Amino acid sequence: MPIDTDSAILNIALEPTPQTAGGLMLQVHKTLASGFALDASFAVPSGITIVFGRSGSGKTTLLDCIAGLTVPDAGSIIADGCTLLDSGRGIDMPAAQRKIGYVFQDLALFPHLTAGANVEYGLSRLRPAERRARSQAILESFRIAHLRSRRPREISGGERQRVALARALVIDPTILLLDEPLSGLDAPTRSHLFDDLRAWNEAHRIPVLYVTHNREEVFALGERVIVLEHGKVLAQGSPSDVLDSPRSEIIADLSGIENRFSGEVLAIHPDEGTMTCRVWDEARDGAVQLEAPLGHLQAGASVLLGIRAGDILLATAAPRGLSARNILAGRIVAMERRDVMVIAEVDCGARFIVHLTPAAEKDLELHAGREVWLVIKTHSCHLLQQSAFSR
Repeated sequence: MPIDTDSAILNIALEPTPQTAGGLMLQVHKTLASGFALDASFAVPSGITIVFGRSGSGKTTLLDCIAGLTVPDAGSIIADGCTLLDSGRGIDMPAAQRKIGYVFQDLALFPHLTAGANVEYGLSRLRPAERRARSQAILESFRIAHLRSRRPREISGGERQRVALARALVIDPTILLLDEPLSGLDAPTRSHLFDDLRAWNEAHRIPVLYVTHNREEVFALGERVIVLEHGKVLAQGSPSDVLDSPRSEIIADLSGIENRFSGEVLAIHPDEGTMTCRVWDEARDGAVQLEAPLGHLQAGASVLLGIRAGDILLATAAPRGLSARNILAGRIVAMERRDVMVIAEVDCGARFIVHLTPAAEKDLELHAGREVWLVIKTHSCHLLQQSAFSR
């Protein structure tokens, strides 16, 4: 199994809570020959938890320890009240006995077996008639019963994904681990699979750890999210709490905040709940002033602000009578069409990336060189913390 070798120390600090009864609790330590050190302690309840982070953050290593594919040096893993690992008591349940469903990024389907035989692979201890009945039921629930006799090379990517999910779920697992299972699929196919996975989760309610780099998948599936970077948890909570209001530069990067500026606090306005910041575009030696939410800072303090491209409004006439505190005059320097989105680069002293619809581009007659105004709400300016792991 692949291991994230550029991770440093994984230190997850999630304390067990009453809501995790019947869920997953673990505390493990593992040092690998590569120098990677895993020191993890957390608890998650039933339902889908997204494990979100960049490559090398420790996501796959974490799943492998839970599955029993990587054996920790010390610790414990408890799933639904069953002890899978307890180094102090000499318990280390073999991976094959843990009843953990695992869908790998490459799916790992057996190419020489049919879809039906792939799904039945984990049911070898059952009698043939029972194996057939269980596999048929799960194939029907994922709408692929008609593919039972076909081999992986004879079906589409989305269908192979469904076969892999069915194989992981047919054993009635106590935990489901999904390592970027939908990567490479188009949006409609992913959406249909999301629906099936959500329906299955509602019916069974077991802990599901879903690894992804995709922000859309976080919001489409996750009831909670854990963000990993270099083996450390940077944030945890609901997707909206963690990603809509990021508090670190790395989370801003993961959550899609395209505009980030360093600067300083010029003045604080406690009664108004805001502060005035001067931020600069170091690449172009330009600067602008922005009103941002009041932080625990004083005048003269350094700041790092992030603004989503989709949170910026663009006008072709000077706006008046708005509640937004930031109205910046500028000029479009570049425009690019990407699928159903138009990306504009606007120079206001500092350069901003703005996301628009093709309809807005057409109706406003936007083009490079046109003078425009940007409208940015105060609370669209996120105060970010510089991370020691930024790169």
